[in-house]
Amino acid sequence: MQPGVYQYLNNRPDLVHFIRQNPKWYRKITRDPSVLVGMEEEAKYYFGKTTTQKMERMTNQLQMVQMLMQMAQAMKE
Repeated sequence: MQPGVYQYLNNRPDLVHFIRQNPKWYRKITRDPSVLVGMEEEAKYYFGKTTTQKMERMTNQLQMVQMLMQMAQAMKE
């Protein structure tokens, strides 16, 4: 692996964890460092850090809060 790529990965523990879970990316990066961008995108999806995943989690949390408020209001009556 190229020293620059190795240093970049050492500064990103989340990517190191992702590579350990998916060793195919280690082989790809060793052969062609330009695929690092693709690996980062897949790691974002793997860890649930994409914008759509964040919005979905926030929507689910809002629905949970609304349900709890409705239950509390029903018990109050």
